[in-house]
Amino acid sequence: MSQHPPESRLDKIDIGGLELKDQVVAINRVTKVVKGGKNLSFSALVVVGDGGGHVGYGMGKAREVSSAIKKGVEAAKKNIVRVPITEKGSTIPHTVTGRFGSGTVLLKPASEGTGVIAGGAVRAVITAAGIQNILTKSLGSTTAHNVVKATVDALLRLKQPERVARLRGKDVSEIIEPAGKRPARPAPAAAPAEPAPVPPTEG
Repeated sequence: MSQHPPESRLDKIDIGGLELKDQVVAINRVTKVVKGGKNLSFSALVVVGDGGGHVGYGMGKAREVSSAIKKGVEAAKKNIVRVPITEKGSTIPHTVTGRFGSGTVLLKPASEGTGVIAGGAVRAVITAAGIQNILTKSLGSTTAHNVVKATVDALLRLKQPERVARLRGKDVSEIIEPAGKRPARPAPAAAPAEPAPVPPTEG
């Protein structure tokens, strides 16, 4: 399991003033075989967010679907994290990769008007956080639990542009990655032409 870098350790977030909306990502039916027969229960993976830079996920288990979802929402509210979102374009500051188990998720900033290019589990986390323009690619495991946790891991690895600029002593505009564009590579320098060989003169 991947560990977050030191700068991603977040302080306790007060969720009292946040208008959180929940979204169910996956519901699994679990059957446990016991001596007297089979016990049927459900597990629900839920994502909550306020659409303004706060998102969290949680899992709940219960005999009924509604109870499992309710437990998942309560667990997600305890795992709320803050996500840096750029004011211009409502995207992420830079490209980042998140990992959890065998799941890997790549997030790239996108220009305004691109929208959320993401699959089901990744889209749930991105939209809950309030990111409106982003390019994503899910690599490795397609299990919803791994994908959601890898996406949150990637969001935790994002760095605030203002903080990085202050540490480097530069302006914010100098370090922000262009959204959706690759930096142009300089053309290779042409090799100097070799002088033509001089034919030998006959004496």
